[in-house]
Amino acid sequence: MRGKISEHAAAARRPEPVPVSLESLDAAHLTRTRMLLTLGILGIGSTMVGVIATAFGSVHINLLRALRDPLSPDHAILIGARLPRVFMGAIVGALLATVGAALQALVRNPLAEGGILGISGGGALGAILAMALLTQAPAADVLVPLCAFVASLLSMLAVYRLARLEGRLEPFTLLLVGVIFNAFWGAAIMLVNSVVNFYFSRSILFWLMGSFEAPTWREVAIVSVAAIGGLVILLGYARDMNLLSLGDDDAAQLGVDIARVRRIIFVATSVMIGAAVSVSGIISFVGLIVPHLLRLALGADHRLLLPASFLAGAGFTVAADLIARTVVAPTELPVGAITALCGGPFFIYVLRREGRKSLLL
Repeated sequence: MRGKISEHAAAARRPEPVPVSLESLDAAHLTRTRMLLTLGILGIGSTMVGVIATAFGSVHINLLRALRDPLSPDHAILIGARLPRVFMGAIVGALLATVGAALQALVRNPLAEGGILGISGGGALGAILAMALLTQAPAADVLVPLCAFVASLLSMLAVYRLARLEGRLEPFTLLLVGVIFNAFWGAAIMLVNSVVNFYFSRSILFWLMGSFEAPTWREVAIVSVAAIGGLVILLGYARDMNLLSLGDDDAAQLGVDIARVRRIIFVATSVMIGAAVSVSGIISFVGLIVPHLLRLALGADHRLLLPASFLAGAGFTVAADLIARTVVAPTELPVGAITALCGGPFFIYVLRREGRKSLLL
């Protein structure tokens, strides 16, 4: 009898089995070799795209002459214009794709991306106001991106405060607040655009559609720090992102401080978005297309998905900018127009795919 009682007591003390999802099984099969091989292939591919983008553009240059003769016009174009633009496109694309992967884990929605939270709209409004009011001010080329970054942070704080319910950041509320803020910032931008002259109106249009026109090496360095720093922070919470996909209750049982993790992810991605918008304007759909394709190909383990999105996003955006520079040369198209042409149909595909999946479930 005593043996039976002890067996029943042991069974009662035994913990309940933890639900296991396909995503957690994918995470278990991630090996160092697979990670290095995948990231190596993506890194080589993005580097090749960067080399091609450096060699071609609206103006033909001789790369050998540019490298050998520091006094040649080719050298001036390569070092002063084309390389900063290629590097800026790579950094901004890497940043936006990483942000998209993190936000999709944060709100558990594959359609989420950087522009959905209202942060980029706030930054765009700040830049546009700076263009209209501070054009004649000294160091206006510095003030415009600075105002865009500060406005993005202020927008982030407002969204964060309004999206908190009983001290917790709720994903569904965050999406709703982001949509409302996007609508509000869009109306404010239209109001400003309606009262400025034609010159400012054209600048506003190009800012809203995204462009890498004439970046400086200083801007490249600043945005690189924000992108790499944000990636490091998000990688520190990659395991928690995997567990969040199981649901709040299961993630909490596995030791995730849900409120803290969501707060850190939201703040980190918001700062990264602000840095990107401050130098390139609004470039949409990079954070939707790249992470989703990688998730289909590599699985949903964020330990691999985040750095893979960083590398693939760089190559994708540089390729889009190359198309924008050359397809109707010497006229340049906004790179945001190219990504939007790719992203619109892809968004519809993802929407129908996810909707069909929910109906089957």
